[in-house]
Amino acid sequence: MKTSSLGDVIHNLPVISDIRRHFPQAQIDWCVEESFSAIPRLHPGVGRVIPVAVRRWRKKLLQAATWREMAEFRRQLASETYDAIIDTQGLLKSALIASRAKGPRLGYAADAAREPAAARWYNRHFHVSRDLHAVIRNRRLVAAALGYQIEGEPDYGIETPPASFSWLPHRPYAVFLTATSRDDKLWPEANWLTLGRSLNSQGFSAVLPGGSALERERAARLAAAIPGALAAPPMSISELASLLSGARAAVGVDTGLTHLAVALKTPTVAIYTATDPGLTGVLGAGFHRNLGGKAQTPSADAVLGELQGVLT
Repeated sequence: MKTSSLGDVIHNLPVISDIRRHFPQAQIDWCVEESFSAIPRLHPGVGRVIPVAVRRWRKKLLQAATWREMAEFRRQLASETYDAIIDTQGLLKSALIASRAKGPRLGYAADAAREPAAARWYNRHFHVSRDLHAVIRNRRLVAAALGYQIEGEPDYGIETPPASFSWLPHRPYAVFLTATSRDDKLWPEANWLTLGRSLNSQGFSAVLPGGSALERERAARLAAAIPGALAAPPMSISELASLLSGARAAVGVDTGLTHLAVALKTPTVAIYTATDPGLTGVLGAGFHRNLGGKAQTPSADAVLGELQGVLT
């Protein structure tokens, strides 16, 4: 049970690899918000993906179709009897959803859960320090719940063929992930321009995806001002994974797609301007760097300096 958000869902992928390593025959199902359901499907160790639509349902509670969808979701969730139902989200919302499934519910103790009240809904509780990185917390909770020890670096377990889109540039490219959920997490456009122009002079194109109309408008504006750059068309999460998989590098702000780049072992520099990356920054087995922090905006030169070792 890890329903949202995008970065949190990606942080939970190493749990699947850990379980598979210790229980190769296990059937692993994953309940996740419908808008992020493509992420668990990237891992071959996941069996059934059970989408939930809390974000959409709560906006349309007066519609009969919403109640029919909720009833169908409860039927799907209760269609199996599980040996363990593990809530790595630690929220009251996720704990309540887990209570609809059949089997023992396991989760964080009250002093470890993000919302202590969630612990009331679990049959077994586990103390995991809140001072650990989110990926490590997920791994330790599930290891304690299933009785094994975590080993080695986090293995996100996902592989996807590199992009073969006809619109891609005919030379190596870096993906610029410029969009994020809050304006204070954005990196100044002047920095993106400086970085993009420098990479172009070294023979690399910049590819700029965007989700919403506003994000695509920003991507197009930046691409128009960077020689050799292009703004990507609207893409699904699986298509974005392919795009990132084929990139020589990725540079991104505090957004879930930056974590996806690291999960794919694409060399990645993550930029933080409003939050501390200590407990939720990018973490993985390949090259990755967290730059900046709360009220600390890294320069384009600092980002370029980190990239030089993987681009040469």
